Amino acid sequence: MSVIETIHQHRSIRKYKPDAISHELLQEILEAGIRASSSGNMQTYSIIVTSDQVLREQLYKAHFQQTMVLEAPLLLTFCADFHRMRQWLRLSDAPDNFDNFMSFIVAAIDAILVSQNVALAAESKGLGICYLGSTFSNCDQVGRILNLPNNVMPVVGFTLGYPNEEPALRDRLPLDGLVHYETYQDYDDDRILEIYRQREVNGWDRYMSYPRLRKLILDSGVENLAQIYTEVKYSRQSHQEFSRRVLNYLKMQGYMNQ
Repeated sequence: MSVIETIHQHRSIRKYKPDAISHELLQEILEAGIRASSSGNMQTYSIIVTSDQVLREQLYKAHFQQTMVLEAPLLLTFCADFHRMRQWLRLSDAPDNFDNFMSFIVAAIDAILVSQNVALAAESKGLGICYLGSTFSNCDQVGRILNLPNNVMPVVGFTLGYPNEEPALRDRLPLDGLVHYETYQDYDDDRILEIYRQREVNGWDRYMSYPRLRKLILDSGVENLAQIYTEVKYSRQSHQEFSRRVLNYLKMQGYMNQ
């Protein structure tokens, strides 16, 4: 497939065949991945490839016990990493300016860019992936398990393997609701409702198609998709707790100096 065809066929894969990914194929995918754009060409990221069953069983807990973490042959974790660069600066007798929040943002963007390159390269070879938001929300747990040194932060990660399912393509908001030309064009209420109209139907139907989620939704008493997002999936309490966890780990990892 062409790159654009590969992109349009993307879907999150949560069920995998047990087939191993050859070292040669993995190297090919990773080599394509690191061609991603990088701020200043510093490449302030690291990629951790985990296949070890014991490690994945530990990561399974950190990733909210999602079974694909155990079933997929590989788990990739992309980290913001100024640890390597700062050591090079020290050895080169250069000033170290990268112990602050701006440096984390620069490194996080690098990590995210390379992760998407790797994902596209993998999908072009017939592999499937599923991003794990828990990589960042539970960054402290993931970092401890992966033995991350100072100045290394897990940002994004995904399972990787040969798909054992072919889920339907997920809907996307309409392009004209996402793209602004020249300057930001703010939305009135009618436009907001128009943009989300089909998502309301598709999203609600999807969640209600899973027995566990259906029961959770019915028990919660929510009435629409927006309420599912903020009362069932992403509560204020959980986001505040994850925010504290991330900020504390950023400080611990040396990214919050002024």
